[in-house]
Amino acid sequence: MPVSDPDFDRAVDALLARGPGRMIPGLERITRLADLLGQPQLAYPSIHVTGTNGKGSIVRMVGALCAAAGLSAGTFTSPHLQSIRERLTLAGRHISERRFAEIHDEVAALADVLDEQAGPDGDHVTFFELLTAMAYWWFADAPVDVGILEVGMGGTWDATNLVRGDVAVISAIDLDHAELGGTPEEIAGEKAGIIKPGSEVVVGRQRPEVLRRLEAAAHEADAARVHRLGAELEVLERRIAVGGQQLTLRVGERVVDDILLPLHGAHQADNAALALGAFAALTGSSLDAMDDDVIRHGLGAATVPGRLEVVHREPTVILDGAHNPHGARAAAEAIAEAFEFRDLVLVAGCLEAKDVEGILAELRDVVAHVVVTRSPSPRTATLERMHRAAMRTWGGTEVPVEAAEDLSTALDLAEQLAGEGDGVLIAGSLFTVGAARDRYLPVTDPGDEVVYEPDDLDDDEATPLEELEETRERETFQDALDRLLDDR
Repeated sequence: MPVSDPDFDRAVDALLARGPGRMIPGLERITRLADLLGQPQLAYPSIHVTGTNGKGSIVRMVGALCAAAGLSAGTFTSPHLQSIRERLTLAGRHISERRFAEIHDEVAALADVLDEQAGPDGDHVTFFELLTAMAYWWFADAPVDVGILEVGMGGTWDATNLVRGDVAVISAIDLDHAELGGTPEEIAGEKAGIIKPGSEVVVGRQRPEVLRRLEAAAHEADAARVHRLGAELEVLERRIAVGGQQLTLRVGERVVDDILLPLHGAHQADNAALALGAFAALTGSSLDAMDDDVIRHGLGAATVPGRLEVVHREPTVILDGAHNPHGARAAAEAIAEAFEFRDLVLVAGCLEAKDVEGILAELRDVVAHVVVTRSPSPRTATLERMHRAAMRTWGGTEVPVEAAEDLSTALDLAEQLAGEGDGVLIAGSLFTVGAARDRYLPVTDPGDEVVYEPDDLDDDEATPLEELEETRERETFQDALDRLLDDR
């Protein structure tokens, strides 16, 4: 493992001191912090993504589409799996340790001023609010052509909700955080808070009552249009392919076929359609001048760590960050469809606040052996609770259930249990998946400031933007792109 930058370590420690799990409803602190920074989040077009599951995947796919089109995209996601640097990327690269420390120090100096004004008993700037402000500032400083930001939780009161929100994406909504409401319809009201006047709204598959709530919110906010998956956007065809799936997608009247998406599951096909819808809404008429290969190359380059990610062979080890029943159901369906294991060993470690029983129930029929353990988080469910939930799920079946004191022991046991043709699935929490990824794919790159530029290419290799400009509608594309980047 490389030695990390001491300034980076100091910045991370300072952030952690603000309490990663501390949440205070309201936009007062982040608004004041953004004011002190000069409202950097308004300096660039932005795509704002919320929903119950799939947010991070959509952000990464839109970022890949922007890269294929020659646009510099900054992405902000949460939480991270292995390094906090994962949360901020520019042109597909994580922020470097050095730049992270610099951005932190610049923004934290102003956050400290607000904390002093609030006094020792007041509400100080939170961990997530400071990280969000760092993303705002870094993207404006770069500068990016577009910012793509994932909501931390909910929508209305989330610290990311100060962005322009030229495009609002709302993926499928289900139950997850109790703080947001007790029904999907109540949760939809909170997540619809990201819709801004004049914005383009892209909506995933929803229950009828949820869709009605979202459409009403879009009308009340005076949004420009609503693009719905299953209506204006559609997955026309989906076939299993080596390493992923082959798709035909429709956005409006345009159909793009032969898209090789290197991700598994029908839910990722839906996410790809939403990402394409968001990209089309952002670029507007300039999309008409883009060749289909731009879309193919973009979605074909999408990567989503920790989402049905194969990280080891012999035995095959799969990581999936499913941490609610909706996500676990999608993972189970995708594994049954895309993998042909003889038996599947499940290693599960969840957080105490999650629906442990519901998560395990969705995985009930795809596993042949279960190892429960603690998630490597202070908020982990106890081993006793994990074991009780597993016994309620598989008790009376032929599926053995075992308990391991820690994740490392659980992984050792799972690898011993998995024979030839078997697989190991690690799920239940992003903390669990992140720690497992440290074992199989440790972080080795502290980062640098190298960003992909056209000059880095061989003279005879055209950039995606040059290929676009060679189309017959070059002037149409360029005019529309200029308008977009000046001020959509």
